[in-house]
Amino acid sequence: MVRIFGLVIPDGKRIEYALTLVYGLGWTSAGKICEMAGVDKHKKLSELKEEDVRKIVSIIEKNYKVEGDLREELTGNIKRLKEIVAYRGVRHTRGLPVRGQRTKSNSRTKKGKRKTVGALKKEVWAKMEQQKTQTAVTAKSSK
Repeated sequence: MVRIFGLVIPDGKRIEYALTLVYGLGWTSAGKICEMAGVDKHKKLSELKEEDVRKIVSIIEKNYKVEGDLREELTGNIKRLKEIVAYRGVRHTRGLPVRGQRTKSNSRTKKGKRKTVGALKKEVWAKMEQQKTQTAVTAKSSK
């Protein structure tokens, strides 16, 4: 097991895939890093020498922002947008899509589970009233 930037990477994985486990590195950048270090990207991590791992880590430190530094930069950018009350910052604050997607029918990932507003069927109203009375009874009995 090798530790790279605080991540424990299993030995049985190919070096190209193992580098993609680091936040901020994708397949393309992993391939470029392997080329720059002079390491075959199809080798497994267990086949690499300590010297090769050190080369890879030094290349990443010099040329790429990864893990904590990258996360800090991204949160700082979002915080700046919120402070200057930019449109994108307001969308982040409200938990809505930022990049112009439609919200009438989609964006469930950002907005969460649907909340019904307006007309409800009689059965649903009856269930809601029943739940209210049950919670009131349990609250009284717990006191």
